[in-house]
Amino acid sequence: MVVKVFIASQSGSTAIKKKQQDVLGFLEANKIDFKEMDIAANEDNRKWMRENVPGEKRPQNGIPLPPQIFNDELYCGDYDSFFNAKEDHGVYAFLGLAPPPGSKEAHQAAIIQNGEVPESDKGDLGNEQHLHIAAEDQPEENIEMLHNHFEQPTDLNENIGENEAEKDQESVHQTIEPEEAVREFHTPEKEEAEPVTEEEDEEEPVTEDEDEVDES
Repeated sequence: MVVKVFIASQSGSTAIKKKQQDVLGFLEANKIDFKEMDIAANEDNRKWMRENVPGEKRPQNGIPLPPQIFNDELYCGDYDSFFNAKEDHGVYAFLGLAPPPGSKEAHQAAIIQNGEVPESDKGDLGNEQHLHIAAEDQPEENIEMLHNHFEQPTDLNENIGENEAEKDQESVHQTIEPEEAVREFHTPEKEEAEPVTEEEDEEEPVTEDEDEVDES
């Protein structure tokens, strides 16, 4: 299959010349084999192009303008379709060709068709995506081990957080207890007054013998 690009080498339109050069330059840069089909120098090329462009792709006047792109006899599209395919990294699909390995288009095609990621692109994946891919290739008894491996950091972080919380609580208790001890140390205990007994309050009665001695 050969890509054919119908152009007008003697076109007086600057816009058409620019579009033709854009298509041809892209194909050359990406080493895609193609043939230039000049409709200005060859009437057969002009006639064939006009007959094989689908009706919905023709302008209002019915005459399609170059560049028009075919893959053998299969119509690919005009410049606008080519430009949109290039912006979406889908030029090879637009041209009906297989994308080269390692290209962005090959990566997208693998995902769309098979849901697989090429080996060259697996290095950029995160842990969860690696886990998902590895789980598909591993027996069921190894899947649980993979999950435990990637879940370990979460458990460690939780344990570290709990230990730090316990340390904070202990430090709070340690700061409160000295304050209570100081408060108890400086609080004077009220001295209890010793009760006066009735014996101390009562005076000893003077006996008659003691009075007589005093008189003598």
